[in-house]
Parts: sequence; C-alpha cells; structure tokens
Amino acid sequence: MRSVIAKRALDIGVALAFLILFSPVLALIAALIKVTSGGPVLIRQVRPGLGARPYRLIKFRTMKDVRDSSGNLLPDEQRLTRLGCFLRRTSLDELPELINVLKGEMSLVGPRPLLMRYLDRYTPEQARRHEVKPGITGWAQISGRNALTWEEKFKLDVWYVDHRSFWLDAKILLLTVWKVLQREGINQPGHATMEEFRG
Repeated sequence: MRSVIAKRALDIGVALAFLILFSPVLALIAALIKVTSGGPVLIRQVRPGLGARPYRLIKFRTMKDVRDSSGNLLPDEQRLTRLGCFLRRTSLDELPELINVLKGEMSLVGPRPLLMRYLDRYTPEQARRHEVKPGITGWAQISGRNALTWEEKFKLDVWYVDHRSFWLDAKILLLTVWKVLQREGINQPGHATMEEFRG
C-alpha cells in the first residue's frame, strides 16, 4: 500500500511540475501544428488501461488524415508530417499524456498503452501487462523501444510488473531522459513507427 501511495505521489508531483515547466513548449507545439497542418492539435485515442479498461490517451497530432480513393487511411509513413516526425524523434508528442497521469489513467512508468484490437491477440502471460497502469515510459522503452520485437517488449513489460518498485521507477525515469537525448529505437526498421502486432 505504501509503495502504491509513493508511486502516485511521484506521478502527480512530476507530471504537474513538467506541465508547468513545459507550458511554453506545449503552447509553441500546438501553434506549429495548427499553422503547418491545420485540423485538431491533439488526438484522443481509446487505449486499454489498468485491467484493460478503456480510456482516452491524449497526444499531439503527428499525422494528417489522408485517405485513398476507397476511404482507407494511407500508410503511416505517408501521413506523418515533417513536424510530426520531429515530435516523435524527440518524444515531445507524448507530453500531453501528463494530463492522463494527473487524471490517474496512466502512470509515468509502466507498459506502454497499445491498441484495443490487440487485446484478444495476447497470450495469458502477455496480458499480464495490464495488471498495472500503462506508462509514458517503461522498462521496454529504455531497453530498446521500437527496435525490439513484440515478444521482447512483452517479456520486459511482464518483468516490470513482477519487479516494480519506487526505486525502479526512479531509475527508469532517469534513463528515459538519456534515451530521449540519444533518440534510439524510435522506429522499427522499415516502418514509420512499429509494425502491427498480430499475435
């Protein structure tokens, strides 16, 4: 119980501090998105949270809503804007998720929230990633991010579930800063982000 309270205190303290500290950056990014590509600044995507319960993830929009003649969205690499590419490389597109953290839907550290349609594709062991709140960063993110295979990611996610602690969270947060500066593992080779998980 004490560790849960400490983790929540860390989440609220850091998220609030970062939102205040980066408020000028948030405003600038919002203005640039509006000027360069129009449309909404933020996107809200339904993702599975704790216990796989759905919530709305908030991120800066990095892609255009471009479709083919049949009305299907074009591949990610064709919709990703130049500004969006920069935001993803620097992980600045994820700053609005701090609002999800303050609302208690996410934690600073935990398995990354994936797509709802993946839920029935997990093995029982992989599904254990939903035993904790999803995070902005996590053990898999500092261990390779999108350069890892899905199987490697899920093993790291479950390892975190079994070994989570306040001090492990602090270590992951510090290493995340270093990884963001290095800009490693942002894309999977041959993909704008990560190929779809098919089970």
